[in-house]
Amino acid sequence: MTKTEKLTVAQATIRFLDSQYVERDGRREKFFAGCFGIFGHGNVAGLGQALKENPAFTYYQTRNEQAMVHTAAAYAKMKNRLSTFACISSIGPGATNMITAAAAATINRLPVLLMPGDIFARRNVAPVLQQLEMPHSQDISVNDCFKPISRYWDRINRPDQLITSLPEVMRVLTSQAETGTVTLAMPQDVQTEAYDYPVSLFEKRNWIIGRPRPDQELLRMAASLIRTSRKPLIIAGGGVIYSEATADLQELVRKTGIPVSETFAGKGSLPYNMHENLGATGVTGTPGSIAFASDADLVIGIGTRYSDFTTASKTAFQNPEVRFININITEFDANKHAGLALVGDAKATIEELTGLLDGFRVDDSYHQMAVEYNASWDKKVDEVYHLEHGIPVSQGEVVGAVNEFAGPKDVVLCAAGSLPGDLHKLWRTRDPKGFHLEYGYSTMGYEIAGGLGAKMAAPDREIFVMVGDGNYLMLSQEIITSIQEGYKMIILILNNNGFASIGGLSEAVGGKRFGTEYRFRDNTSKQLTGAQLPVDFAMNARSLGAHVIECTDIPSLKKGLKEARDQKITTVLTIDTDLYHNMEGYGWWDVAVSEVSSEESVRKAYEAHMKGRKKQRYYL
Repeated sequence: MTKTEKLTVAQATIRFLDSQYVERDGRREKFFAGCFGIFGHGNVAGLGQALKENPAFTYYQTRNEQAMVHTAAAYAKMKNRLSTFACISSIGPGATNMITAAAAATINRLPVLLMPGDIFARRNVAPVLQQLEMPHSQDISVNDCFKPISRYWDRINRPDQLITSLPEVMRVLTSQAETGTVTLAMPQDVQTEAYDYPVSLFEKRNWIIGRPRPDQELLRMAASLIRTSRKPLIIAGGGVIYSEATADLQELVRKTGIPVSETFAGKGSLPYNMHENLGATGVTGTPGSIAFASDADLVIGIGTRYSDFTTASKTAFQNPEVRFININITEFDANKHAGLALVGDAKATIEELTGLLDGFRVDDSYHQMAVEYNASWDKKVDEVYHLEHGIPVSQGEVVGAVNEFAGPKDVVLCAAGSLPGDLHKLWRTRDPKGFHLEYGYSTMGYEIAGGLGAKMAAPDREIFVMVGDGNYLMLSQEIITSIQEGYKMIILILNNNGFASIGGLSEAVGGKRFGTEYRFRDNTSKQLTGAQLPVDFAMNARSLGAHVIECTDIPSLKKGLKEARDQKITTVLTIDTDLYHNMEGYGWWDVAVSEVSSEESVRKAYEAHMKGRKKQRYYL
């Protein structure tokens, strides 16, 4: 006879989650580090009570539902997807606040479990507070909005459904190929209902994260393609780092001399000063990376999904004979660009491929060209770091001051705006986890919440959160959460009184920075062209409990960084930067321009845009 225990749905859920472990390469760890949440009528009596009864499954109080999902995703990113958090909310706005961050987690292939409260499964009290009513169905709630952005979605309408649903939740979360946001909608009445659950459901379970190998014949074909190529190029994506394959990639590169370009997620796959490292690829690419991509006759994509920023909107690879080999854990990505698909773990596949390439090395002149590009770009970075632009300072100088101050294992973290592109080009990465960018979804507001998650995952590392004024104003409340829990970050607010990235893009499409500066409305023109808005970022950060240092120039910033490192609590440094001083050398990006316009600037931008589109290619 099966042994059972009477528990509520909420109690059983927390008990199950607390018993899940993952193991890779003999290293075993708990999969869930705890639970973030904000309570409301949709979860306080169910999941809230269950968490109170199970303090080992730590509950963390946050200030914003979107932010807590960003924190969980950043934690998972730092942990190479081997650990994450659950995130709970009440029904209605508490649930839908999580949608943006849920999309970001899925797009970035990061495991996060969402358990939003839901409307009553028994419908006799409908419509309840915050319920969305639909005249054609009683089986829809706002939680259905999570379906297109979840890798797995379920609603628990009966207590016994939990028995089959929870293992599926873990199957998807721990799958390196399928992971992303998992949503388990929890009706508020069902959370509190009891059921006799089999005790075996709560036994500790070990989920093995394997290292699948691709087909041996395909591996031999790949080795043959590499051997016959004259200008091979590796594109290192996030899969290199998640698979912990950086040392293996470095060994392959040392052996063959094949140069490497890095995506946002893959930056750190090689140390910045390794001779074969061409640096950033694609739209935000370095001159060497752009040149090698254009001429490459063979592109070896490792753990990349080939976003438009990586491919410069399908214009990066111009060699008419270019072929692709794609090493990826997902079949979907491995088959992109009609590539030879090596579906498997990056580390295991690189190891086997390296063994098949004994005796192969690129031509000396080709390798030497990569070495020279690496050295010349490093010289350019040094120039940008020490530009002496004056006040307000340039963004590149701030990047340089932080990079030169940070330790080898410290982490820079950023997301949206002009900073990601500059960091991609300029940051000298020395450690595989030293560069943390959320750029798959380019989510404004990720930075501070993400910084908290990164610090929770790596408390021994200093986390430098670099955030523009626009991003800070969107989501800064988790400063107080970091102070509440004792996780110190160093946050740098770069204030240029506007949206630098979109302002520059607006210029490029003929928009003349319309709506991208923070200004009062001018009574004459009726446009936002008046005086600058009087935002006091230092006062705002102080009000959230942070230690604040106001900087005016690069010397005061360097002094402030030293003071920040000595602090025990989250420290915010503010500095004004020049809105109009941009890092040059960005590649072409397909952003649609109006075909007709009364403005000459737009008409010229459209002509330039169409010239760029002529370089776009299908890879078939």
